[in-house]
Amino acid sequence: MFTTQLIILTIFVLAIFYMVKFLQKKKVKVTQPVPPLLKTILQEQVPFYQQLNENRKTEFEERTIHFLTQVKVTGVKTVVEDLDRVLIAASAIIPIFNFQGWEYPNLNEVLLYPDSFDHEFEQQGDDRNILGMVGSGALNQVMILSQFELRQAFINETGKNNTAIHEFVHLVDKTDGEIDGVPESLLNKQYIKPWLQLMQEKIKEIIDDRSDINPYGATNEAEFFAVVSEYFFERPELLKEKHPELYELLLKIFHPEPVSG
Repeated sequence: MFTTQLIILTIFVLAIFYMVKFLQKKKVKVTQPVPPLLKTILQEQVPFYQQLNENRKTEFEERTIHFLTQVKVTGVKTVVEDLDRVLIAASAIIPIFNFQGWEYPNLNEVLLYPDSFDHEFEQQGDDRNILGMVGSGALNQVMILSQFELRQAFINETGKNNTAIHEFVHLVDKTDGEIDGVPESLLNKQYIKPWLQLMQEKIKEIIDDRSDINPYGATNEAEFFAVVSEYFFERPELLKEKHPELYELLLKIFHPEPVSG
């Protein structure tokens, strides 16, 4: 009798546990109107979208709209415009565009600050050097971005940096459980060792001032992966010319298809 009761109790506890986990992960649909100029903004502001053929452009638009129904964009001491929402959504879709059905279960909201901020999320003072971050603790499933930097990255056609893409790559990296610069959910096991070796080589080149890669990439492996992913999506041909081996491994990670006009 006691054993039967124990089994029933165990099943009940497990059912409650999995129900709570399910509810925590379940997305609540965001009721925000689709930006009426979404397609125009993408065509004018997003080079990645511009290079796609018509069918792929339609797919990109649909996934951008879907993202905006899943993730809330909130302004903190600034007004969120349609331009901001579309650029954030585009930054989210670019790293995962070649993976059908991929979403961001680890993100519910993007907070948009007018400019840089510090580690205490203050927008005033001399220590404001953060342009974007993935939240943790009380800010778990939240991303914070600088509105100014978000827009600037898409205006600068010759730059190799894009903070929003950088932060979304961190979330992609996190899908295997850790933000460690090794996206095991995307990279075939046979390439993990070459990727780790190449990361160390490239980080050393940055430290020795023998690289055009953003010095922030030398912080650690996670930041290196995010930084070179920015470079890969912003200036792919330049990356291919200057760092062919790195380009080829990033190609294997993100699997971008040949683009056509």
